[in-house]
This record gives sequence, structure tokens and C-alpha cells, in this order.
Amino acid sequence: MDEIKDETVVETSEETSLPVAEETPVAAPAAEEVEVEVPAKFKKIVSEIEEMSVMELSELVKVFEKKFGVSAAAVAVAGPAAGGAAGGEDEKSTATVELTDAGANKISVIKVVKEVLALGLKEAKDLVDGVPSVLKENISKDEANELKKKLEEAGAKVTLK
Repeated sequence: MDEIKDETVVETSEETSLPVAEETPVAAPAAEEVEVEVPAKFKKIVSEIEEMSVMELSELVKVFEKKFGVSAAAVAVAGPAAGGAAGGEDEKSTATVELTDAGANKISVIKVVKEVLALGLKEAKDLVDGVPSVLKENISKDEANELKKKLEEAGAKVTLK
């Protein structure tokens, strides 16, 4: 019989410190270890995923969403709507913001994407260069319209779904 061995993956994160005017104690520990048992049949997949960039992971998630009809969006916990809206109305009150064209002033669009999504410059540039790109999913219509307005002011073409 073949033996299946489990691999244990240990992740560590180190805290980086920036110069500050005044030293204050930080509540988070310097390094945190998380042990995850990876079954032998998933070792190859996990090792490949560990080597992927943020953009590659984002693309992989999109493939999973389309292929399997699932969503990787975090479930938002919202309070009850004013007026006691029915559950069917939630679908109409959320939107997905998709960047369809960066326009002529791509640098301004990259700056807005970087600011709004809290991304690094490279990640924001990759999203803008890879149009069409979904920027935010399942957000309120008000937030979606605000994001659309900012992007259109920068010269981008945006669609809400």
C-alpha cells in the first residue's frame, strides 16, 4: 500500500518598523506561526499557489468564479435596511464596478485605482493595463457610483453591473 504523508506548512510574518517620532509599544507579536496540514494530493497545487504574484492569484480567483459559478467576495454583514426591504431588493442595491477602458490619461486612472483599492503602484498598473478589470464586486450602488465618478473624472470608461 502507498503511504500518504501530510506536509505541514508554517507561515511566518515579521513586523517591519518605520521610523517614528515617538516609540510606542505595539500589541501585535513580532512573528506569528500558523501551521496548516496539507494533504499529499494538494502539495503540488499549494506550492504553485505560494509562488504566484497577487495579480496571478487575482486572475486564478476570476477563473474559479467563472468556471464554478462561485464568488470569492467576503460576505458583508449589514444592518436592516430602512423601511424593512425584502431580500430580493439586495440584488438591486449592489453593483460591480468594471474598468472597461483606461482612456488617454492612464496615469491618472492608475492613481485613482491605487488610492481607492489601497494597492501598490504595480498592482494598480497591472489592473489598469489588463482591462476589462473588475475593481470591486457587490458594493452598494452609492459607493459604486462614487467610484465610477472618480474614475471617469480621471478619464476612464467604467461600467456598473
